[in-house]
Amino acid sequence: MQLTEKHKEYWRRNLNLTSVLLAIWFVATFVVSWFARELNEIIIIGPVGFYMGAQGALIIYVLIIWYYAKRMNQLDQEYGVHEGDD
Repeated sequence: MQLTEKHKEYWRRNLNLTSVLLAIWFVATFVVSWFARELNEIIIIGPVGFYMGAQGALIIYVLIIWYYAKRMNQLDQEYGVHEGDD
């Protein structure tokens, strides 16, 4: 199957979105953990490093999933590849 320019643009936008969200995931998972000691010196309600490890990262993961699903539904509608409302 030959990909048209419209398919290539859809795929490019999908990959760009995925790349940005994976970068956010990487920061929330590894970078924050790497600097946990330094972040624990910042006290808001409790130590920030502990909060990010215990709950903050999980909230970020759920937000990433929610945003990806929402944005991909918009792209699917825009490019006419959405699933029916059966």
